[in-house]
Amino acid sequence: MGRTKGPRKISRYTSEFKVKAVKLSEISGVLIQDVADALDIHTFMLSRWRKEYREGRLHARAGVMPGLRQVREVKELWSLKREYALLREEHELLKKPSGSAPNDGSDFCLHKGGAGPV
Repeated sequence: MGRTKGPRKISRYTSEFKVKAVKLSEISGVLIQDVADALDIHTFMLSRWRKEYREGRLHARAGVMPGLRQVREVKELWSLKREYALLREEHELLKKPSGSAPNDGSDFCLHKGGAGPV
């Protein structure tokens, strides 16, 4: 099937926005994916902007730096994503049977020294 009809979302970003995005992605401990998600852009686009910036093809006026609020939000987002992944992993582990469930009325106990088959 083809593309659905309707207007395509085409966004034009200023050089300042692109440079701020690149600077945010260069913060240590922050993933490119998190920055892209926070700015609602595709990861590939941010990677392309990073490459253009490294090659000197992307320029902005002097003094373009991400604000402290933006840096704090990206770091908080990254931290929350890590915490969420850890909680999901713990949840999955808790869902698995451990083999030491309480006796549910069956005649067989899995513990050593416990009652065997009757």
